[in-house]
Amino acid sequence: MSTDLASLYSGRLLALAADIPHLGRLDAPDASVRERAPLCGSTVTADVVARDGRITDFAQDVKACALGQAAAAVLGQNIIGRTSNELTLALTELTAFLKDDGPVPSAPFEGFEALLPARDYKNRHASIVLSLKAAQKALINANFASNS
Repeated sequence: MSTDLASLYSGRLLALAADIPHLGRLDAPDASVRERAPLCGSTVTADVVARDGRITDFAQDVKACALGQAAAAVLGQNIIGRTSNELTLALTELTAFLKDDGPVPSAPFEGFEALLPARDYKNRHASIVLSLKAAQKALINANFASNS
């Protein structure tokens, strides 16, 4: 493994990847969304239960590289109680953080800062945003279903 890749897969990043909160699937979600990163084949399925527009229960089935797993861990640590607007903002901020050298995403998602070394690996960005994208879409679908 090259020195660059060794620094990318830091101890902090690997610790996050090894401890993903809300791993698995829900028995009766209000909505589920599966997202796939075409370049690397990583997939995440997000299940949500929402009440009054906020996530009250969440599970994620993560089949991704260590970077995608680390991002799923940060998401899992902070997702309960979030609204679709908060997840949309987090996705916008994370994308800008990775692609445009933007600032670290705002609280409660500042833990994405652990993925700073991945900025230079553009082919990994899709895997990093996968869990957040799936959760955001699932919550939007759950909110739409409850308002129908």
